[in-house]
Amino acid sequence: MSRRKVTIVGAGQVGATAAYSLALKGLADIVLIDVAEGIPQGKALDMMHARRVAGYDVSVAGSNGYDEAAGSDVVVITAGLPRKPGMTREDLLRVNGDIVRSVMAEVARVAPDAVVICVTNPLDVMTYLAWSVSGAPRGRVFGMGGVLDSARFAHAIAEAAGVPVSQVDATVIGAHGDTMVPLVRLATVAGRPLAEVLLPAEVDEVVRKTVNGGAEVVALLKSGSAFYAPGASVAAMVEAVLEDARRVMPTCAVLDGEYGLSGVSVGVPAVIGAEGVVAVEEWDLSAEERAVLLASAEGVRAGIAALGLGE
Repeated sequence: MSRRKVTIVGAGQVGATAAYSLALKGLADIVLIDVAEGIPQGKALDMMHARRVAGYDVSVAGSNGYDEAAGSDVVVITAGLPRKPGMTREDLLRVNGDIVRSVMAEVARVAPDAVVICVTNPLDVMTYLAWSVSGAPRGRVFGMGGVLDSARFAHAIAEAAGVPVSQVDATVIGAHGDTMVPLVRLATVAGRPLAEVLLPAEVDEVVRKTVNGGAEVVALLKSGSAFYAPGASVAAMVEAVLEDARRVMPTCAVLDGEYGLSGVSVGVPAVIGAEGVVAVEEWDLSAEERAVLLASAEGVRAGIAALGLGE
């Protein structure tokens, strides 16, 4: 029986960490692709050397081409120019757009039925671009951002409340960037509403840390950006697809009327399974939450229009 296969395009910090996080789960063989000669091969070999001590038996292969990705069940796109201090996600729009177009052309050639998860920034725009050039059903191409942002939200709450992060339930929707929408009203700590656990000023600080979480890591590293949390977030979404988990996850999904939005991809609660986005859940948002989500989506729409896409 052939094993499942996951291809990760981009062997930088995020791609390699996602590959290792996925290998630890033992769910599928992994192909790591990068244009840099020796980098994907070296990182793959290092992960293969770790198999005995880390306790997994899947294979990890590195390549500078796409033939090894043939028949992949899932393709993850992390390739692109990394964000640097002072650089906005919008600055990356055009150069990374060209990269995503070229990757999707290869995916169509070797793995036309694969579920595609986009991680390349600006994530929401790149997700829409990847879907628009794929010709695939809209659910089969989606983006990762909300899982990462929600993890940062949960971390900030746990730190402020002094509780294990496992006791925190927190969700972020909207664009993966400065206009993200942490759903404060729906966040809980051990089942209690966040407003009953933290003071208003503390809640404001938690939201600030969530929105600025990625930029804070960039500023501290001074070169490069976050990769442990993004890599773990990718692995969680890949697992939901491979296991047909039907798990509700904050997902950058291509929308067609949900939340009153069409012709745009933005973070919303979605059911993730073998087909990708199986369904978008329309939560009962307050008027303020809905207004902020719509405003966040308009920023994405502007990026989509800048690429000559959209309605």
